[in-house]
Amino acid sequence: MNDRLRTNETLPDFVSTQHNYHTLDYYFKKKYNSKVFKVALNGDFSCPNRDGTISKDGCIFCSDKGSGEFAGDKQDPLKIQFNKIKDIIHLKWKDALYIAYFQANTNTYAPLSKLKRLFEEAINLDKNIVAIDIATRPDCLSSECLDFLAELNTRCKVIVELGLQTIHEETAILINRGYNLNCFTEAVKKLRERKIEVIVHIINGLPHESYEMMLETASFLAHQDIQGIKIHSLYILEGTKIASMYKSNEFKVQTLDEYVKTVANQLTLLREDIVIHRINGDPPKEAHIAPDWCLKKFVIMNEIDKYMKKNGLVQGARF
Repeated sequence: MNDRLRTNETLPDFVSTQHNYHTLDYYFKKKYNSKVFKVALNGDFSCPNRDGTISKDGCIFCSDKGSGEFAGDKQDPLKIQFNKIKDIIHLKWKDALYIAYFQANTNTYAPLSKLKRLFEEAINLDKNIVAIDIATRPDCLSSECLDFLAELNTRCKVIVELGLQTIHEETAILINRGYNLNCFTEAVKKLRERKIEVIVHIINGLPHESYEMMLETASFLAHQDIQGIKIHSLYILEGTKIASMYKSNEFKVQTLDEYVKTVANQLTLLREDIVIHRINGDPPKEAHIAPDWCLKKFVIMNEIDKYMKKNGLVQGARF
């Protein structure tokens, strides 16, 4: 890996930036030559892992609010949600482009009529919207939904985010994910057959997962037809099942040094073209229990950069 850093001819373009990995900001600047922001919208979706269809408990790390703590207020129309965030962005970036991001809960878990109404409205909220990003579960993508997304993709770029978290079935059962790995791979295949971009979420530091297991998750995803990844640190929120496990000393959270080492080495296993959308979690402070370092977003990013440069690590070096 060190040899790769000694000759510029062997290095990917993104190494000319301050990071040794393919950041989302780098991708946006190359593709759009502009600042691009995701505007998190709340379409008032539920989740089959919370409404009793699969389970009423949800994943063990989910708070009572479900996913998407930073999305808009579901009581507001999409236009109001969008404009509230847009107005804040425009204080700093006058000419920004936007991605309409359906973040909260499972955003394809509804009748097709609701999906059509919300997603059609979203892509027409602003002339500077360049894509719609839909967070969902791989077991909530019906053929009708996929065909609609494929058609929508001809008019506005469609991105689908899938929360995998881990490839290891024993961990998936422990966290109450509610679907197996084959369900995930089939969903990726069907989305890519329709030319829809896929972003995958993983979590480092899940209970009882070893360093080697976390690297295996990254290595597996490097060989899937995915276009982006979000790497999250496990954080413990008040009111979750995992909080009770943590308080009972059933597992230990990662230290910052352990997390940095894990992420840096995962990046070396990922293909160079996979865009790194996130590299750490972003917990809501009011409900956060542990670990304390999770609240230090820029410290984490800087430590990963320093570790990679010190050890001669580059995304894709071991793919």
